[in-house]
Amino acid sequence: MYMIKIILFIVPVVISSRIDQDNSSLDTISSEPISRFAMLDDVKILANGLLQLGHGLKDFVHKTKGQINDIFQKLNIFDQSFYDLSLQTNEIKEEEKELRRTTYKLQVKNEEVKNMSLELNSKLESLLEEKMLLQQKVRYLEEQLTNLIQNQPETQEHPAVTSLKTFVEQQDNSIKDLLQTVEEQYKQLNQQHSQIKEIENQLRRTGIKEPTENSLSSKPRAPRTTPFLQLNEIKNVDHDGSPWTLIQRRTDGSQNFNETWENYKHGFGRLDGEFWLGLEKIYSIVKHSNYNLRFELEDWKDDKHYIEYSFHLGDHETNYTLHLVEITGNIPNALPEHKDLVFSTWDHKAKGHFNCPESSSGGWWWHDVCGENNLNGKYNKPRTKSKPERRRGICWKSQNGKLYSIKSTKMLIHPTY
Repeated sequence: MYMIKIILFIVPVVISSRIDQDNSSLDTISSEPISRFAMLDDVKILANGLLQLGHGLKDFVHKTKGQINDIFQKLNIFDQSFYDLSLQTNEIKEEEKELRRTTYKLQVKNEEVKNMSLELNSKLESLLEEKMLLQQKVRYLEEQLTNLIQNQPETQEHPAVTSLKTFVEQQDNSIKDLLQTVEEQYKQLNQQHSQIKEIENQLRRTGIKEPTENSLSSKPRAPRTTPFLQLNEIKNVDHDGSPWTLIQRRTDGSQNFNETWENYKHGFGRLDGEFWLGLEKIYSIVKHSNYNLRFELEDWKDDKHYIEYSFHLGDHETNYTLHLVEITGNIPNALPEHKDLVFSTWDHKAKGHFNCPESSSGGWWWHDVCGENNLNGKYNKPRTKSKPERRRGICWKSQNGKLYSIKSTKMLIHPTY
């Protein structure tokens, strides 16, 4: 713009000087012909102005080009930021969908448990009413019996009275057992209620509004006993913020796992050390709900691995058949999926499963052939000499052929929601 102003100033000056020269030479028009070309000085001045204008335009073009490049860079940055924001938005939408699905499942569970709670309340009230009626009858019969004894002290008690008294006592004991069972079921429901409330709080913290009704989880189960494994309560382990039930642990070889069928059925070992919870107790836990099975393994390099399955466990009539479907893990799968794995021990061999417990030691779930996957085998040190000894030990051989020598193991179960 500065150069344009200079040119606009120079051109009128040149034209004015030319007009003056033309006026001064009017008198000599007739004597001298008028030149058709501009004066050299005027041409130089005009050329110099045009040159400066060209340089100014060139600088202006370079400056404008730099500004355009800056604008394009900012536009590219903006486009990238907008693309990243759109990706984050899509991820948030997917998480929101997953949370909504979880919320729907929780609502369904809430309805089921509410109905169950109403049934329990109804049964409890009817039991209390029956107990009160029976207590009244017992008091009446006791009064009648006392009168009979006082009036006929030497006569024997009538058989019908004795039978009735025995029946009433049995009914009273049955009612007491039922009340105890209901109380224990209420305790279990309260624990599950606390778990669901914690999940609801986590969902609320994500920004999705959840229902405010009280919620419980899972169906109630009758209290379980531990005939062989002396446990005051089943061991629960916190994992990822939720309790898992520990059903097996190997740490140092202090417990012999080459046990009989009866011991594997009912459990053995110590809860604070190596132990096996028992097939019958595991079945009593999982038979009413869907559960996940988790294996936690540690090798002799102190590397930790895990793998989780959804599973179904049969009862004693099916030899506690195990059916697995892998969910997740950081170690290759070694157990056959979608097949019936039958539990066998050295003194209880499932038909068609050869002598796997004898060749591999310990009780385990087998398919049609004996494999090199047994977490209840003999506890071997890192450098066991012979291959048969390694085969009888704790090991995990993946389907790609890699063999993991195991230092410690845990097996845990957890209900699915």
